[in-house]
Amino acid sequence: MNKILIYLFTFAVCGQLHAQNLDDITRRTTLQEKPPLAYPALSERDLFWEHRVWRVIDVREKMNLPFINPERPLFDIITEAAEQSKITLYSAETDDFSLPLQPEEVQQILFSRDTVEIWTDTETTTLQEITNEIYFEDIKRWRIKEVWYFDSNASVMRCRILGIAPLREVYDDWGNFKYEQPLFWVHYPSARSVFAREQVFNAGNQAARTSWEDLFEMRRFAGVAYKESDVLNRRLSDMYSGVDRLLEADKIDAKVFNFEQDVWSK
Repeated sequence: MNKILIYLFTFAVCGQLHAQNLDDITRRTTLQEKPPLAYPALSERDLFWEHRVWRVIDVREKMNLPFINPERPLFDIITEAAEQSKITLYSAETDDFSLPLQPEEVQQILFSRDTVEIWTDTETTTLQEITNEIYFEDIKRWRIKEVWYFDSNASVMRCRILGIAPLREVYDDWGNFKYEQPLFWVHYPSARSVFAREQVFNAGNQAARTSWEDLFEMRRFAGVAYKESDVLNRRLSDMYSGVDRLLEADKIDAKVFNFEQDVWSK
């Protein structure tokens, strides 16, 4: 009987060890057990003021390096969740999330096919079809669409992210940069449950299990405004260039800040 109990105890301990990551000191279940917090209830009558802002996040900036953490980059999280039908991706033709992409359309975006000419030993050429895959290293910048609004019921200024989109750089046949192409849009409110269960690298304290949902909600990223609500739907690049465009981007952020200050000063 004692041998049986020892065997069962050993089996249970070994099972627990194998159930957890061997490259760790304990089981990490905080993110899996913590659902995203529900947004505060909001009525249309409580919307005293609203302003939409579009930003660009450059992953090469120090604050945005978690976006390209090789262990779990954001691009891989999104594409894997889309392939597993956990989230829906939307066409980049418009940013109002009105054109959902079918699984085969997502595959066409992530995997493109080209025909290349290959030289053989007999100095002849043959045509071969190759598959080009988009990797997270190819995504240098992201777009983010957000709504700033003043909730008169709670008397507070809040911000809600509506969507995020990865940007891929497009080059010509000679390697010259042409433009940035958005691949797809992710409806952020619908994807919060996925982001809430994915850990983001925390350089300050790796024991603090921070999720991607935490990062976005706490706005722990650096982004520059490139567009705001405009009657002609223009971007800043359509009206300004160089330093002037950066100054106008700062004015957009100042507009939101000043409105909240003006509300309380009246």
